[in-house]
Amino acid sequence: MAKRLRILTWHVHGNYMYYLSQVPHDFYLVRDPVLSTHRGGRGSTLPWGDNVHDAPVEQLRDMAFDVVLYQARPGYEQDRFNLLSAAQRHLPSIYLEHDPPQEHATNTRHWVQDTGTLLVHVTPFNALMWDAGITPTCVVEHGVRLLAEASYTGERREGIVVVNNIDRRGRRLGADVFEQVRQQVPLTLVGMGATRMDGAGEVPNDRLPPVMAEHRFFFNPIRYTSLGLAVIEAMMVGVPVVGLATTELVTVLHNGVNGLIDTRVDRLVDGMRHLLDDHADARRMGELGRRTALERFHIERFVGDWMAVFRQVAG
Repeated sequence: MAKRLRILTWHVHGNYMYYLSQVPHDFYLVRDPVLSTHRGGRGSTLPWGDNVHDAPVEQLRDMAFDVVLYQARPGYEQDRFNLLSAAQRHLPSIYLEHDPPQEHATNTRHWVQDTGTLLVHVTPFNALMWDAGITPTCVVEHGVRLLAEASYTGERREGIVVVNNIDRRGRRLGADVFEQVRQQVPLTLVGMGATRMDGAGEVPNDRLPPVMAEHRFFFNPIRYTSLGLAVIEAMMVGVPVVGLATTELVTVLHNGVNGLIDTRVDRLVDGMRHLLDDHADARRMGELGRRTALERFHIERFVGDWMAVFRQVAG
């Protein structure tokens, strides 16, 4: 039987961390007294298993770990030196990159330049765009285990958009696209800061699947990102997804079959109107999307891939 590892990491993306915790190792999440960014520990919003623990910063240097899993630049460039002991800095290490380059799309060298650290990307698109330099890389695609059971009804004749703080994140996250589209079709915006744009506000993680299931379709207005977990979660519920034909999404959705994608917003609006008018076709498309998500992003494959990664770095 493989050794059960003690993995130090940071709580960067809540749902991703929950899905990662399905891997049968022990995860220790950095926590400081004021619960600052990425140092919030377990928190209280997700149904963690007993393999997820807090790692208080005042005790960190005296704790024993087998692997350090970095998930954001401040953790790698600052916390690594300010919080960890010299011995901990020399443990087997992984950097989990959640995003594509934010500067130049193709000519950005990743800040992790270390032959002894494995750079793990969450999509093949991210791996394609980053210049990894000397750092070895691999891809572990998303895996999703819904926090609540839900099945598509589409009873609400409107679309749902799930983006946090979209108004502050501008064109990259498609704030302008969202504004353009909601002038033409009914859309409900949920997420942190959504009320600033007359949206419905934040929905608790375990309530989001049934809320999405009520809406006729899910709209993803984001131009440039990784593959959002909310997109996959909507697909797993059976909600038809409409999105821009950019980044990894083009390998997931086939236009008119298991979703709608295009770079022309007017074509997407036409597609949304069709889904609003034809509930049966929306249900058909959503069911094909659900099958795609269950086949490609099921949690068992994700856990198996991560088990292989941890075996690779920790022997």
